[in-house]
Amino acid sequence: MTMFGGLPRGFWWLWSSTLVNRLGTFVYPFLTLYLTLDRGFSATAAGLVVSCFGLGSVVGSLVGGELSDRLGRRVTMAGSYVVTAAVTAALAVTTQVAAIALLTFLFGAGSSAPRPALSAVISDLVGPEDRQRAFSLNYWAVNIGFGLSSVMAGFLVRADFVWIFIGDAATTLVCGLIAWLRIPETRPATKDAARDPASGPDAARGLGLVLRDSRLLALTAVAFGLWMLFHQGVTTLPVAMEAQGLSTQTYGLVISLNGLVVVLLQIPLTRWLAGRRYGRLLAGASVLFAAGFGVTAFAGSAALVYGLGVVIWTVGEMVFAPTSAAAVADLSPSHLRGRYQGVFGFGTAAASFAAPIAGGIVLDRADGTVLWAACAAVGLLAGCAFVVLRLDGSAATRQARREDVAERPPAADLRGTTGT
Repeated sequence: MTMFGGLPRGFWWLWSSTLVNRLGTFVYPFLTLYLTLDRGFSATAAGLVVSCFGLGSVVGSLVGGELSDRLGRRVTMAGSYVVTAAVTAALAVTTQVAAIALLTFLFGAGSSAPRPALSAVISDLVGPEDRQRAFSLNYWAVNIGFGLSSVMAGFLVRADFVWIFIGDAATTLVCGLIAWLRIPETRPATKDAARDPASGPDAARGLGLVLRDSRLLALTAVAFGLWMLFHQGVTTLPVAMEAQGLSTQTYGLVISLNGLVVVLLQIPLTRWLAGRRYGRLLAGASVLFAAGFGVTAFAGSAALVYGLGVVIWTVGEMVFAPTSAAAVADLSPSHLRGRYQGVFGFGTAAASFAAPIAGGIVLDRADGTVLWAACAAVGLLAGCAFVVLRLDGSAATRQARREDVAERPPAADLRGTTGT
C-alpha cells in the first residue's frame, strides 16, 4: 500500500479542510504586530491580550472534546469554525481593550475546539494499523498550510491589516462548510447506555471516566513537557539569539528550517516509522528534543549551530506529534475519543501558554545556556517516562485494538457517507 492509498474518502475531506484552515492562519502570527502598530497597544498590553488566546485554547480543547462526544464530531467542527470566523471578523473592527481581550480569548477557544473532534474523526475512520500514517498526513497538511500562510499574510499586511482578518475569517468559514457538507458524522452509536457515558443520563460522568485513566494523564503530562520545549523554539529562541548579537532576520532563516524539514521529510519519515512500537518512537522523539535543544546550549553566536539544533528537534516533533495522537486514539474507548483527545489537547494548549512565561523567567534570572541545558534535561526525562509507560505491546492494548476493529463500521460505508 502506498503512503496515500487505502484511506477513506472522509479522511481526505478532513485533510483538505485542515489544509484550507492552515492556509488561512493569518491573524495569530501577526496579532502582536497588529495590536502594537495598528491599535497603539504597548508591548506589555499586547502580550497580555495575546496570552488570552492561549487561555482560550486551553478551554476550547476540553469543550471541543466534550461536545464531539455529546453532540457529534461534524456539528462540533462546523459550529466551531463558524463561530471562530465571526469572532475573527469582529476583532477587525473592535477598538476597546477589554472587548479585544475577550474576543481574543474566544478566538483561541474557537480555534482549538475543532481539534479533538478532528482527531476523533481520524480515529473513527481509520483502523489502528493506519492511524499513525493518517495523523502524519494531517500533520503534513498543517505545516504546508502554515508555511504558505505566513508568506501570504506578509503581503496582506502590507496592503492593510484588515485583510488578514478577512482572509482568516473566509478560510475558516470554508472549513465549516466542508465539515458540514462533506465530512461524515462518525460518532459511534450507543450500544449500551450503561457503558456509554457519551450520551444518556450518565453523560456528565464522561469526563470523570477519562480523568481516571492514569496512562492518559501520564501521557498528557509528559507531552506537556515536550511541547514546552517546542515553544521555546518560537518564543525564547529569538530573544536568546538576539542576546548573542544575531539579527531577527537570522532567526527567521533558522526557524524557517522547522517548516521546511517537516514539508520535505514527513512523508519519507512516516514510511520508515510504519509498524514500529509507539512507546519506542515517543522515547526516541524525546531524545531528539533533548539533543536539539542541548546543541543550542553550545551555539554561542554561530547561526549554523542554531540551525542544526532546529533540524534535530524538528525531526523529534515530526515523530512525536502524529505518534502521540495515535497513541491517545489507541488508549481511548470509541465512545470517549473526543474527550480523550480534548484532555490530551488541554496539555498541548497549556504548554503554549506556560512556555513563554517559563522561558522568560529563566532567561531573566540565568542565561540561554541554562535554559537550553534545562530543556535537554526535560527531554531526557520524558524519554525515560515513555519507556516506563509502555504505551503499546501489552495484552490490554492489543485487545483494545481488536475491539476497535470489531466496533468500527465497514470502511466502504464510511467512504460513501457525506453530511448532505
